[in-house]
Amino acid sequence: MSVAIFLDSNIFLYAVGSDHPFRQPCRDIVDRARTRSFEAIINTDVVQEVLHHLRRTNRLAAAIRVARDLLAAFPQLLATGHAELSRACDLIEQHPALRTRDALHAASMLHNRIDTIVTADRHFDGIQGIRRLDPATFAGTSPAL
Repeated sequence: MSVAIFLDSNIFLYAVGSDHPFRQPCRDIVDRARTRSFEAIINTDVVQEVLHHLRRTNRLAAAIRVARDLLAAFPQLLATGHAELSRACDLIEQHPALRTRDALHAASMLHNRIDTIVTADRHFDGIQGIRRLDPATFAGTSPAL
């Protein structure tokens, strides 16, 4: 398996969001990814999800800024193609509670042999071949949830 670590959309959303126990750990993770202290990777769907969420919450300027920041910080985005979409369908069949975007992220990871994701989303816990790291644990902090 690859040494790359996939960063879920919620890492970036918590980092730019309002006060939350995950806000600072996610900011620390984003800073570490920018300074390349670990090999972070995302896919096109992460950028789309962040753009969609921020725009949906009436934060158009933030949506565009964050999306452009992601594009600059991650020039090698994983693409979502036929194989990933097919695998996402398989994952949704196997895990009916798995959200569509999370299935796309998981399929992208599995297709690209990436076995670790940093995310607050526990839906990834049951997917064979994927290890989820909690943002606070990965950042070395313990938020009070």
